[in-house]
Order: sequence, then structure tokens, then C-alpha cells
Amino acid sequence: MNRRSFLGAATTLTVGSGLLLNGCTGKGGASDGSKAGSTPLKQLDGTYIPDLPDKAMDGPVIKAGVVGCGGRGSGAAFDFLNSGDNLVIAALADVFPDRLNSLRDRLKNEKGIEVPEDKCFIGFDAYKQLIDSDLDMVLLTTPPAFRPIHFKYAVEKGKHAFMEKPILVDPTGYRTIIAASKQAEVKKLNVVVGTQRRHQRCYVEAFKKVKDGMIGEITGGNVYWNGGMLWYVDRKPEFSDMEWMIRDWVNWGWLSGDHIVEQHVHNLDVFNWFSGKKVVKATAFGDRVRRVTGDQFDFFSVDFEYEGGIHMHSMCRQIDGCSNNVSEFIQGSKGSWSSGDNTIRDLEGKELWKFDGEAEGKEHTQTNAYVLEHVDMVNHIRSNKLVNQAEAAAYSCLCAVLGRESAYTGKTITWDEISASTMNLMPENPKIGPMDMTGYVVHKPGTGK
Repeated sequence: MNRRSFLGAATTLTVGSGLLLNGCTGKGGASDGSKAGSTPLKQLDGTYIPDLPDKAMDGPVIKAGVVGCGGRGSGAAFDFLNSGDNLVIAALADVFPDRLNSLRDRLKNEKGIEVPEDKCFIGFDAYKQLIDSDLDMVLLTTPPAFRPIHFKYAVEKGKHAFMEKPILVDPTGYRTIIAASKQAEVKKLNVVVGTQRRHQRCYVEAFKKVKDGMIGEITGGNVYWNGGMLWYVDRKPEFSDMEWMIRDWVNWGWLSGDHIVEQHVHNLDVFNWFSGKKVVKATAFGDRVRRVTGDQFDFFSVDFEYEGGIHMHSMCRQIDGCSNNVSEFIQGSKGSWSSGDNTIRDLEGKELWKFDGEAEGKEHTQTNAYVLEHVDMVNHIRSNKLVNQAEAAAYSCLCAVLGRESAYTGKTITWDEISASTMNLMPENPKIGPMDMTGYVVHKPGTGK
């Protein structure tokens, strides 16, 4: 099952204490509570809050190209097309012809869109050929390692960009994203990132309450993505080293960033978003006990220390047969918020506010956050208003990298150290063929036997 299908199946998956994966499960609609004594959080002033209509406004045709035609790219392509009218996928690019042709066939059969042969590009440089063609925007959905160089080129060529998360796997990629984001602002280009909780109504409405001061000053929190193992690809005799790694990318650290970056970044991003705080350092541990392919860990546990001495505990695990929990909890000086049941409570546990998921279903025809993020993107392009989520997403991704490297090394690592690091996981001159695989081993922290 690809990642989009996995997340899209949220309504059938339960976690932890019987809560649904996507979090938008509130019912009934409790009272808003009293705002008496609430003081808005200054650190959240200016934080972007999207409008979330069911459908993008009408306007001229927007032509998009997809860079990375696997499960993730296919999902993003259809989410884009479903977000409004006069939207077209006009070009495709991928390293592998079979992946490109699979999406090309789906577009023709399901949407009546036929991408011409001369707009289908294959190879590691295919992204350049696609971006150089006649397009308004690009969907960047390859394995995450390639996101920084693809985004940089898209901005240089003046294209609006949707980037699937995560958008980097190392500090070098972080600096590339930040520099390109600044250039995008100058060029008045829109950038939306697939941290879809920022376009999910239950999260957005909860954020507004936290921003207004309903739970007081943020004092700590816990975030979780404890779930089962994901997919993997057995190596076939005809696969070269590079081909196998890319087809099995979600299990290789240089391609995915490890699952603390690739998946758990969603939960880390929620805490960063709701708190408005900056990370100071991280102390972590993790290990590999059941993974079948690749060089990644199976679980991480991280103590993130934020400015002001605030601590947030992060957990993520991809092992079948364990207790699952995918949610976020934020503690404040006057109360707390949990995404598990979309509820804000005071310090005595009294319910102050609860997102009404049933009302959302009655009031809106579109509740899929994966589509709503594209609605937001299209609206900004057509209204000539700017949105740029690259820096916020890059920050959360590097927080995940910080936790990963602390676990890999067994050392406490500071934000200043990780953000200044010269680490670059990208192989030199990547191409399909044999590789020196000796360096792709599971990290062992500390010393001793």
C-alpha cells in the first residue's frame, strides 16, 4: 500500500485508545468555553492560517507537471485535479519508465487527460526537462533526498511549487531549501508543502483556539507516530544497486531521511506550529529490530528541548503487533489540547472545546486535507496572493534530522550544531548502476560490544 493510500484509509484504522488516525473525529460539539482571562500567544502572531473552501475558485487553466510518478506522485496529481476546474497535468518525469507510464495510463483512463509523448521525461535529469517546458507549477514528489535540488531549479525557472513532505533529509538540503524559498518570495512564487495537517480543519480550528490563549502559555507536549511497518521491495536479479534502493526508497536513510523524518515529521510539525517555539537541542535513542531491507531504525524516542526550558517528547515506531498511537498532545499553563479526540480541556480535565467532525461533514463537500492543500495552492495562484510554506516545513524537517542524528550517535546535539553541519547524504553523481554499498549500514550509537 502506498503512503497516500495508507493515510487515505485513516477512517478504517484505529490507534491507541480507539482514536482514528486522521484525528477529525470530534462529535457533538461542546461549548467553546470562556475566553475570559485568555491572552493570545504573541509567538504565534503572523502564523499563516488558510481559508479552506471546498473547491478552488474558477480561473484560467493551470498546467502542472509531476516530478516523481510513484504512489506519492500519483496521489498528488489526482488531489490537484480534484481541487478545482481548469486544472491539467501537462507533463510527467520519473527515473523509471514503468512508474511514469502507470500514472500516464491512470490520467488517461480516469481523467481523460493524455500527456503527450514529448512531455514525458525519463532519467535523473528529467526534472529539468519537465520544469523547462510550458508549465505554471510543478508537483515535486520524488523520494525526499531529491527535493532540495528539484525545488531550487523550479524556483530558478519561475514555477510555483507543491512539495510533498519531507522536503529534505540533511542539513545541506535544509540550507538549499531556505535559500530557494527566499528566492521564491522575491519572484512572487507560491509554495505549498504536503504537511497536510496545516490544511485539515480540525487542526486549523484547534490552532486558532491555542493561538487565542485558551490553554495558556505552552509548557510541553508529546507527539507520536507509533504504527506498523510500511512496505518494502525485495531485490530482483535485474535490479542494480541504485535501482533497488530507489524502488525501496522508504527503507534507506539517504533517500527518505529515516522514518522519523519521512513520516514522524507530521507530528513534530504540529508541535512547532502550535507552540511557535524554537528547538535548542535533542537527546534521543532508537534501534533496528525487525526491518527487512535498508539501513534505517525501527523506532526512535527523542527528548526535544525548546527555548525557555520547555520539553517535548517524541516517539515513532514502525513495528507490527505493538500498541499504536498517531496523535499530538500539547500542554499549556491553563489547559491542554489533544488531536486524538480534538478536545481542549482545562487543568481539571473539564472539556472547554471540541471539534465537531459531524458538523464539518454536513457543512462541507470536501474534507480531504490532501485535496484542500491543493485548493489553497490554486486559490493563491489565481488570486495573485502569495503563500510560502517552505521555511516552516524545512524547520520541522531539520528538527527530525536533529532527532535522528542524536539517536544514531547517542549524543545530545544542539540546533546550532545540526543547522551548521556539512552533512550531505546524496551520493556523488547518482545514476542507475552499481554502487559502493559498504557505507549503507545500520548506525550503532556509543562504544563497546
